[in-house]
Amino acid sequence: MKLITFRRHEDHSESEIGILDDDEVVGLAADAGLPTRMVEFVELGAEGLERARALLSTAPRIAANTVRLLAPIRPRNNVMCVGKNYLEHAHEFAGSGYDASQKQAIPDDPVIFTKALSSLVGPGDAVRVSDDPTATSDYEGELGVVIGPGGHQVTEADAFAHVYGYTLVNDVTIRDLQKRHVQFFIGKSAATYCPMGPVLVTADEIPDVTALRLQTRINGELRQDAPITDLIFDIPRLVATIALAVRLEPGDVIATGTPAGVGLGFTPPRFLAPGDLMEVSIEGIGTLVNPVS
Repeated sequence: MKLITFRRHEDHSESEIGILDDDEVVGLAADAGLPTRMVEFVELGAEGLERARALLSTAPRIAANTVRLLAPIRPRNNVMCVGKNYLEHAHEFAGSGYDASQKQAIPDDPVIFTKALSSLVGPGDAVRVSDDPTATSDYEGELGVVIGPGGHQVTEADAFAHVYGYTLVNDVTIRDLQKRHVQFFIGKSAATYCPMGPVLVTADEIPDVTALRLQTRINGELRQDAPITDLIFDIPRLVATIALAVRLEPGDVIATGTPAGVGLGFTPPRFLAPGDLMEVSIEGIGTLVNPVS
């Protein structure tokens, strides 16, 4: 099932949650007992999905091209992210001159950081790199894992039981701030620097997440192209690592890392500029498109 958060009009109408079914939208508001926010719907687990499926045959439908998609979910916690989690990108980053966090190219354990919720935007929203005085804003296409049942000290063996579904995240980054502050949070958390979407695909729709392939295009040019199997630390390891200390909440999002091909990896670097168009794609999830302003 492809779940969405949307508005029926471009004005300031209330956001709704629903199902994207081909080129139509089924609003979950047709069941008055369901929540109106995705994070609360995810918290319902299997019960919520069963009630949503019932609406596919009974609820009125609206054309998908008449609604505006928003970020599919707004988690309660910051978006959790993983640095240097593809082998070629780890070497690319280590040799770029922008990695001030540690000298070890390939980490022994996952590098975990977060992005502020104030950075979250949806598909089609502009990423305002014109606000970056350093002109070092960069793209990072990533697979996002959405947590279903929360938990603390989750084991790797049980990790997939805590995965509700998947989405796309573009971990846009101000490289100069990332280097200057010797950590990732500030350079990763600028306003509009966390596009997410276009949908939240439930895990049952993707039986083998390792069969997916991530691609990022800038102005139509393919820059990133890698299978999820290239992750240094796989999804169970990431979930278990974070949950060792953090109590995961339903609806939490983990961005699993980006492959080689980011702007800093070119000579000279090819950073983002107003007028650019970013597209992050994974077959089965869709394409997250964001203009740069």
